[in-house]
Amino acid sequence: MQAMTLGVASVSTSELVDGAVTNSKLASGAVTSAKVGSDVNVVTVCTSSTRPASPFTGQTIFETDTNKMKIWLGSSWSNGTAHSTSIAIEYLVVAGGGGGASLFGGGGGGGLRTGTSSLVAATYTVTVGAGGAQSTASSGTAFNGGNGSDSTFNEITSAGGGGGGANSVGANGGSGGGGGDWAAAGHNGGTGNTPSTSPAQGYNGGKGCGCDAGGGGGGGAGAVGAAGTSAGGGAGGAGVSSSITGSSVTYGGGGGGGAFTGIYSGAVGGAGGSGGGGAGGATAGSNGTAGTANRGGGGGGGTRYMQNVYGAAGGSGVVIVRYLTADAAGLTITGGTKVVGPAGAAAYTVHSFTSTGSFSLVVA
Repeated sequence: MQAMTLGVASVSTSELVDGAVTNSKLASGAVTSAKVGSDVNVVTVCTSSTRPASPFTGQTIFETDTNKMKIWLGSSWSNGTAHSTSIAIEYLVVAGGGGGASLFGGGGGGGLRTGTSSLVAATYTVTVGAGGAQSTASSGTAFNGGNGSDSTFNEITSAGGGGGGANSVGANGGSGGGGGDWAAAGHNGGTGNTPSTSPAQGYNGGKGCGCDAGGGGGGGAGAVGAAGTSAGGGAGGAGVSSSITGSSVTYGGGGGGGAFTGIYSGAVGGAGGSGGGGAGGATAGSNGTAGTANRGGGGGGGTRYMQNVYGAAGGSGVVIVRYLTADAAGLTITGGTKVVGPAGAAAYTVHSFTSTGSFSLVVA
C-alpha cells in the first residue's frame, strides 16, 4: 500500500477507509487552518472585502477584484503582486508631415492622435509614417509637395500631412497643405482632419495670397496655417504639445509658406509652426526648410520654380506608448526604445518608436 504524508505523520492508505477518521478520534485543536495552511499552502480565493478574518502568517490569498496575490505578514497583508493578461496604456500617434511645394505652399503637419486603451497579451504592429517628399526642382515647372505617410498603432491611424500646393490648392490630410500662389490666383489650403476624427487630428492649410508673393502655411495638429500676404508666406499652424515621455514636446507643426521678392521686395518666408514645421524660403534661389524628423513637421515651401528651387521634405512621425510600471507585473513587454521611470514620469515605462516595429505583451 502507498502511504500518505499529512504534516509529520505517515499513514497507510489502508487505514483511510470510510469512517476511519471521526471527531472523537481527533484531539481538540489537532487540526487548525494554520497547521494545514503551513504544510499545504493553499491559496484562498476572495475579494479585497472578503479576506480571511483570522489569517495565519504566510497565508496566501488571491483577490479577484484587484487581480492581486497577497500574503499575511503577521500583522498586515502585503501590497500584493498584480496578475493580469491585459494592461492600461496611453498612446501618442503622429504621422509624417507633408512636403512643401516649389511654388510657395507649405506642407501640412502630420495628423496627431492621443488617448488611452487596454491591451491584452499579443503582438501589435507599429507603423511610423515617413515625411512627404520635397517638390522637384525644375526650371519652368511647378511641383506640389508630397503627402506624408500614415502612422498606426493597434486600431489608431493618424493621417499623413497634405503636401503644399504649387500654383494649386494644398492637399488634404491629417493637416492640410498650404495653398499655392501665382499672380491673381491665390489657391486655398488643403482640408485638415481628413479623414475626420474626434477630437480633430489636424487643421486646414492657409490660402495663397494671390499676389505672387506668399504661399499659405501648412496646417498644424493644433491650429490652421496662416494665409500668405504681400509681406510673404503664411506661418505654419502650431502643433500640439505632449508630456507622454515625461518632458513637454510639441509635434505636428505646419510648414511655412514660401515667398517671392521679385514684386514685393520685403517679402519673407513664413515661419514653421511649433512642433517641427520647417520655414518657407524667400530670397531668390531659396529652398524651404525640412520638417523635423520624428516630430511630424511639415516642410517649408520654396520660392518660384523658375529659380530651380524646391519646397522641403516633411518630417517623419513617431509612436509613443506608456503604462504604469507597477501594472506590468506578470507581463514581459518589449518594443521600440524602452525607458523605465524617465524624469518627469517616474511611475511609468515609456516605449518610443521612431521607425516601424512591434509592441509585444507576453504573460511572464
